[in-house]
Amino acid sequence: MTRISHMTLEICVESFEDAKIAADHGADRIEYCSALAVGGLTPTPGALARIADIAVPCFVMIRPRPGNFVYCASEIETMTREIALARDAGAQGVVFGASREDGSLDTDALHLLCDAAAGMAKTLHRAFDVTPDAFVALETAVDLGFDRILTSGQQNTAEEGCALIADLIARAAGRIIILPGSGVSAANARTLRAKTGAAQLHASCKRAAQPGEEGRVATDARAVRALRRAMDH
Repeated sequence: MTRISHMTLEICVESFEDAKIAADHGADRIEYCSALAVGGLTPTPGALARIADIAVPCFVMIRPRPGNFVYCASEIETMTREIALARDAGAQGVVFGASREDGSLDTDALHLLCDAAAGMAKTLHRAFDVTPDAFVALETAVDLGFDRILTSGQQNTAEEGCALIADLIARAAGRIIILPGSGVSAANARTLRAKTGAAQLHASCKRAAQPGEEGRVATDARAVRALRRAMDH
């Protein structure tokens, strides 16, 4: 089968060891988090300190707590400090979002966070998926200076949301990267590319938890390799 142009594979992980596994088995980039079982939180300072030992670029999740993305001023201040820690640790990018009570993007908060992340790559995370108008949110993200939007097309999985993802990619017209995520695997990677035209994919490639690992989301090397192969052919 003819090899197609290289697609970028981003793997989200919740530990340094998982980041190494993902990097060693085909990830082009790491979304570096803690607590993936609650959607991903900011990594600990100790985990951040190990970024330099990861062989591929790391984008750090900036999320101070579980739950919604409606943050008070104190939480936004915490997030700006976490961005500074990620920068000092050598992260190439950060991943964050902030919402108003109605689900629309909190532009005031996001301006502050984007200013704090100046010079770093910036991903708008799945706060995008709770916005009432995806196309308005797309333009807001472009105006704020985000480099990419992580989205499942406002559905439970990227495969279910592929029609909206395709529309977003078309509307973005190269101004911002649309990064499909949620439920991405070797089984649907080619379908997602064919139906959306995406050049990048985001996945967790998690394995089943072992006894004593309740709440743990661990990276499966075989799943990463399989997804990499599916994206490359």
